[in-house]
Amino acid sequence: MQNVYSFQTAGQIIAGKDSIQKLTDHLYVIGQEVKSALIISQPSISELGFVETIKNQLEQKEIHVTVNLDILPEPTVENIEEVFQKTSETQYDVLIGIGGGSVLDTTKILSVLMTNDKEVRDLLGTNMVEKAGVPTILIPTTSGTGAEVTPNAIVTIPEEELKVGIVSRYLLPAIVLLDPLLTVGLPKPITAATGMDAFTHSLESFISNKANPLSDMFALESIRLISSSIVEAYENGSSVEAREKMLIGSMYGGMALTSAGTAAVHALAYPLGGKFKIPHGVANSMLLPHVMEFNLDACTERLALVAEPMGLEVRELSDEEKAKKVIDKISEWTKTLEIPQNLEAYGVKDQDIAELAVSASQVTRLLNNNPKEVSISEMETIYRKLLS
Repeated sequence: MQNVYSFQTAGQIIAGKDSIQKLTDHLYVIGQEVKSALIISQPSISELGFVETIKNQLEQKEIHVTVNLDILPEPTVENIEEVFQKTSETQYDVLIGIGGGSVLDTTKILSVLMTNDKEVRDLLGTNMVEKAGVPTILIPTTSGTGAEVTPNAIVTIPEEELKVGIVSRYLLPAIVLLDPLLTVGLPKPITAATGMDAFTHSLESFISNKANPLSDMFALESIRLISSSIVEAYENGSSVEAREKMLIGSMYGGMALTSAGTAAVHALAYPLGGKFKIPHGVANSMLLPHVMEFNLDACTERLALVAEPMGLEVRELSDEEKAKKVIDKISEWTKTLEIPQNLEAYGVKDQDIAELAVSASQVTRLLNNNPKEVSISEMETIYRKLLS
């Protein structure tokens, strides 16, 4: 537990069913008159009508609107810079990102590219952004990344076959809008992967070396909300109650990691996404029980504290028994939610393991948060648990 800790998040959070219909009521938060807006999204989101809903509201207020739907599912440096080239000739008063983590992260990055004379690669790392960006409004359509409330953005570096983070307070949005109705239509695989991603954020934040009273509050409430709703959201996607719990739980997970950071699960997941294009939520879900089993002896008491918020009956058990029940429940979820359990399905072979481990070992920003040091050989062992 850290002696000195800090917390930062979005300027204003608006939440609730149909809150998307009230977006323009909150534009005053931007702090300037909004005459021009850029909406960033993807074709699949646009087809659901969400982009048009926002566009119509803005145009009714005589705001000029441009829409860009060119964001890739796992955006690369080149993809983001191509979108920037297409959109940078116009000056915008606000950027609005509506979609999953890829869209939200790209919107953040575009906002600072528009005000900083830098390329994406210049911004990689922590506190490399010099000036505030164009104000942003972030609207998640999945319950997973928590990207809407974090100062982080993840980008794929193809030549390094790795995902790398940009971390800056200037990436925090002016407004976050959380409407559970936007997540009701999520397909089962996306519900599962993004939901487990959100749970991973909270659990890793809770056992992080940087865990603190602020991050603990958000992490434990996130764990409680997600644990009580993830299976229901998966099996009954039209349950607005379950979807709302997942959406708020995901946001709390983002708030937790903002203060405490994620750890070895994410570090090992990044090369899987960078080299084999395994979706981030799937990679985290696959790794989570195995990394927690590895960490067990270093964070038994912390894992034990998670059992009750997860809804597990553990009153008479020892801390070690409670912690093991937590890991068992996570493994059970991966089966119930049909999370893939074999890296071979994505083309990973045994001869790839050494290179994956070396790549993961370079993600020191996250590995330093892990409660237990992980050697390269131990990383190889964890990866091999997912080869069968």
